[in-house]
Amino acid sequence: MGKILIVPTPVGNLDDMTPRAVEVLRNVSLILAEDTRTSAVLMRHFDIRTPMASHHKFNEHATVGPILDRVEAGVDVALVSDAGTPGISDPGFMLAREARRRGIEVCTLPGPTAFVPALVNSGLPCDRFFFEGFLPPKKGRATRLTELAALPVTFILYESPLRLARTLSQLAEACGSDRQASVSREISKIHEETVRGSLAELEKYFSENNPRGEIVIVVSGVDSPRRRDKTHHNKYRSESSDSDESDSDDNIN
Repeated sequence: MGKILIVPTPVGNLDDMTPRAVEVLRNVSLILAEDTRTSAVLMRHFDIRTPMASHHKFNEHATVGPILDRVEAGVDVALVSDAGTPGISDPGFMLAREARRRGIEVCTLPGPTAFVPALVNSGLPCDRFFFEGFLPPKKGRATRLTELAALPVTFILYESPLRLARTLSQLAEACGSDRQASVSREISKIHEETVRGSLAELEKYFSENNPRGEIVIVVSGVDSPRRRDKTHHNKYRSESSDSDESDSDDNIN
């Protein structure tokens, strides 16, 4: 039996491609690509001549079965998306799920994904976070924004440049205009930019400066009284523990 290899590709700078990823793509029998025209640029750059086939959200229901039949027959197949890690707001989940159901090995290589550098670069808490991806375009959008606004942890959205200003306005309405956030675009590319500030400030900035490229929005969690009380309680407990340890050491000595 063959296996499925899920291969992340650069979100911007082609130098972010790992040697292992290149080797895998050269050695498999078939590469499934979200858009073969987009992936062809990457393949030419690294002299990867493996045959490609389309695998995207509009055809994956029909293609998953025949692909896994080939894998069961002994063929290794790689999956790439246009950029980043397949399965993260890109096709990939269905293939991995069906492979699991059939007992087929899935190997996912570590590699680029846009939200991680955007989160770390935001300067907002990243010890705990919630990844939302793309918001619903219409139905359920307002409800989802209200739910996200109540989260006590940093949350992350993907957005298109055409909808960015409107989404920031909706976030300001749901979360409060003074909620801290950041917007990163063109990650790892020449014109990479991260703008930080309140949601009101970001809305104003991007209303006056039309953004281009892929967008990641990072928003701080709600700072509720309960969360502040918990933080204070944990600080008190830590100080108390330190005091207890000191007393205990005195007793031992």
